[in-house]
Amino acid sequence: MISMNLISLRKKNNLTQEDVAEKIGVSRQAVAKWEKGESVPDMYNCIALAKLFDVTIDDLVQYSEKDSGMPLPPKGKHFFGSVTVGERGQIVIPKRAREIFHINPGDKVVILGDEDRGLAIAPQKTLMEFIASVSSVFKGEDQND
Repeated sequence: MISMNLISLRKKNNLTQEDVAEKIGVSRQAVAKWEKGESVPDMYNCIALAKLFDVTIDDLVQYSEKDSGMPLPPKGKHFFGSVTVGERGQIVIPKRAREIFHINPGDKVVILGDEDRGLAIAPQKTLMEFIASVSSVFKGEDQND
């Protein structure tokens, strides 16, 4: 999988094998061997490649565009698939999404909407912490004026 991901990421970023090699400090031949699947980059080079392409090491090594039907996502971005809306508007948040965002049974979520961009779901606790931190920044600015 890493070989296919390297090819995809390199092309997506309009880089040649030479460009990638230069940016991470290896030979073009090393990059070519990784892309052909003849060898794999060591951990140090995986870290450098993940930083270069702004993806996680896990996705760089294991992500399968073929299995997911989606291109490799940038670091911090996720595609959890689609869910079916029930008769009364219920949706099930996929397990992996609940794990990543620490959403547990009984937690409250906030549904935000923008008619042009769609819906967003955020854990209520996280949103309230964000609002409190922004609010305190603005209160501090008012005191200094």
